[in-house]
Amino acid sequence: MKIVILDGYTVNPGDLSWDGFKELGELTVYDRTADHSRIAERIGDAQVVYTNKAPITKEIIADCPNLKLIGVLATGYNVVDVEAAKEAGVLVVNIPTYGTDAVAQFTIALLLELCHHIGEHSMCVKRGDWANSGDWCFWNSPLVELAGKTMGIIGFGRIGQGTGRIAQALGMKVLAYDTHRDKNLESAGFRYAELDELLASSDVISLHCPLFPETQGMINRNQIAKMKDGVMIINSSRGPLIVEEDLRDALNSGKVGGAAVDVVSAEPIRMNNPLLSAKNCIITPHIAWAPKESRQRLINIAVHNLKAYISGNPVNVVNQ
Repeated sequence: MKIVILDGYTVNPGDLSWDGFKELGELTVYDRTADHSRIAERIGDAQVVYTNKAPITKEIIADCPNLKLIGVLATGYNVVDVEAAKEAGVLVVNIPTYGTDAVAQFTIALLLELCHHIGEHSMCVKRGDWANSGDWCFWNSPLVELAGKTMGIIGFGRIGQGTGRIAQALGMKVLAYDTHRDKNLESAGFRYAELDELLASSDVISLHCPLFPETQGMINRNQIAKMKDGVMIINSSRGPLIVEEDLRDALNSGKVGGAAVDVVSAEPIRMNNPLLSAKNCIITPHIAWAPKESRQRLINIAVHNLKAYISGNPVNVVNQ
């Protein structure tokens, strides 16, 4: 069996091993496949291909008739034409749960950075601002205490729930909006709410929903108008959930007090991205998922997926 990994560097820049795949077939790993016109060429006559962000289109599937399994080295699988794969008899499998704790942790880290501007204040100290200050302490930005405030979580799956648990540990109340509701999760500090109530009542809004046509651009000028003045917005899910021009305008006007995003509409970020000219906006390069522990877990699950496929009992299939 021939196995091709199209863009392995992000998942494994050299600190992990591909040996699990090598035990199952003839493995070829490309660090990157930036030239998308070469994807079909690189897949060639392989039966199995893995991709993180390199797109697998209907045309590529048609050009690779030996292909039997497309593995996505991520949870989101919008880079694959899953319907075309289904029509061609090609299974598509993803990695649904590898980064739950890592992303929840990072989400709260973004929030705490917005509240305390730790990086900014550390840089101030190192450049001498504290040493030259006439006071025994100083701060350049308002500091925010979270206890007693409300976090609204849009999308209450595994990551949303993990984020909510940490928020509650910080003394926050949690509201969640999700189309699928497990009432057994509700407690004194958490309940489900309709979206308009969540927008109006939350001091912090955190996005944890997938990117679908109905969620694209869900945070826009009209929705922001329903929010509290000074609300903080966190996005560690998908960049296109937010209309970035509208968020920039809301940040610059003060309607939104701060935003922290780990994802943007086009990645890598383009230097004309509206959020680069927004006040009080933290942008990180899509790294919430990337601790070594979660990347190792991702590889382990991908190997498990392949073993299950070989045994005739495929798991984590998204196009059956």
